[in-house]
Amino acid sequence: MSELADTARPVIRRGLKLQWEQPQNAYVLLYPEGQLLLNQSAAEILKRCDGVRTVADIIADIERTHSLSGIGPDVTAFVALALEQRWVEVPA
Repeated sequence: MSELADTARPVIRRGLKLQWEQPQNAYVLLYPEGQLLLNQSAAEILKRCDGVRTVADIIADIERTHSLSGIGPDVTAFVALALEQRWVEVPA
């Protein structure tokens, strides 16, 4: 896979749904065959994958919201993984 651009605008794929599950006290990614339990970091990233925000916007928002810095490589790597796993897509 080629390098993910900071200007890419990832969105959760059609047919998948990000949802808070109270019994599990966590976000899950629902898909037709089941669900994927997400850790807090993954959920924070996927909540922002709305097709409007760029990868750079997502990084900046998480850093600002959680008083973090230097998380760009980790966020980019997760979004790239999410693309490979087909949890998100980047519309043309």
